[in-house]
Amino acid sequence: MYRYIVSALCGILISIGSFAQATGINDILQQISQNNRELKAYQSYIASQNLGNKTENNLQDPQVSAFYLPFGEHQTDDYYEYQISQRFEFPTVYGARSKRIEKQKELLELEYEMVRQKVLLNAKKQLLELQILQKRKKLEKKRVEQAKQVYDQIQRLFDEEQIGILELHKAKVAWLQEQFELDRINIRISNTLLELQKLNGGNVIEADQGQFFVDSELAEMQILWEEKLSHDAEIQQFKARENLALQQVKLEKSKILPDLSIGYNYQGVNSSNYSGFLGGLSIPLWNSKNKVKAAKANLEFAQAKTGAETAELYTRFQENYQQYQLLKRKYEEYRETFRELNSEELLFKAYELGEFSFMDYYREVEFYRQAYNNMLEMEKELLQLKAELLKHQL
Repeated sequence: MYRYIVSALCGILISIGSFAQATGINDILQQISQNNRELKAYQSYIASQNLGNKTENNLQDPQVSAFYLPFGEHQTDDYYEYQISQRFEFPTVYGARSKRIEKQKELLELEYEMVRQKVLLNAKKQLLELQILQKRKKLEKKRVEQAKQVYDQIQRLFDEEQIGILELHKAKVAWLQEQFELDRINIRISNTLLELQKLNGGNVIEADQGQFFVDSELAEMQILWEEKLSHDAEIQQFKARENLALQQVKLEKSKILPDLSIGYNYQGVNSSNYSGFLGGLSIPLWNSKNKVKAAKANLEFAQAKTGAETAELYTRFQENYQQYQLLKRKYEEYRETFRELNSEELLFKAYELGEFSFMDYYREVEFYRQAYNNMLEMEKELLQLKAELLKHQL
């Protein structure tokens, strides 16, 4: 228990420390939460469903009947009668149904929250993609400049007839390839911004070119799972369905009681009239048969489904958490290695000093560039995997 408390406090301090740096991404996610068309449509759907559910607890319409009997053989005045009556269920039924309607409302709110978290998780992944692409763009600009310097140097050597045209062409192709890669990254950035704009209800996202998300440590697995149990809408939805099924059982039990009716009756004939109140009740012999059993069976199903789906989610959570930890260790090894080597810079300086031929330089630098690109992809995968683990915080 002490270890869990210490880990939780560390997690809180880390979150506070990175709050200012994460403000940018939180502001964008807040915009998307307000502007997303799918979420707006779901809000309208919830409003209509809640109103429809409330109508189930309305009283039946009052009934008015009138009789006028002038035909037939009789020696008195014509007979006439009218009656006003109201039928309603036993009062406890309305209370039970009202509670069921509240449970339905809670379930709808959790369904909306689940959709919201799904939309914001997608948006956060797009923002993380954008962050890595911005890093790649900055890096590719530098690579284009280096490739241009190499090409210019090769051009001078060719003009001085110190090298052949084959190396000149190779240097130019290498420069063109870097330009093409930069163009591809710019297109990917544009497409990512368009995807974010779509998620933001068609409004343009103002994402700066800086790093707006900084990685922080995850809490221990069990602590994080307990947090998800309390805040993850998908998990809470299981319990809400259970509560709704339980309330349906209570409602069906209360509906075993008879329906009631009250009213007023007036009869008039031969200058005489009679009036008074009427009352009645239904005998619940057939209508409620097996309904309580069916509701109990549905409750058992909801409870079993909660257990099965929660266990499945926990297994998936464990897999993602372990994958994250493994990937994080590998990524840190990569990052530390590149921090110590600074290989591209060293190779370029060695080439400028004449320690490498162009082909040797190009072959070596391509290896390190590909490895560095892989490290950036690993960083993106790491951050997106963490975003999934922390979806409940959105």
